[in-house]
Amino acid sequence: MKGEQQRSKFVLCIRNVGSDDLEVRKLYQVFPDPSATRDGYVRIVDESSEDYLYPSEYFVPVRLPAAVSKAPLIGA
Repeated sequence: MKGEQQRSKFVLCIRNVGSDDLEVRKLYQVFPDPSATRDGYVRIVDESSEDYLYPSEYFVPVRLPAAVSKAPLIGA
């Protein structure tokens, strides 16, 4: 996922073991963090409304149509 993660702007949560602030089957926006990516983590804003690092294996990259990826995020 490391290489794919850098190309993807969104990921789908597939696991949340020990992470109450993640919802399984929810899309999260990825924020660039090359150092975290090298260490096997992804930076996202979770349900606490703060950005945190989570293990990349908790997510799968999602390719959205360009129109969706470029649309403004409501509530962001």
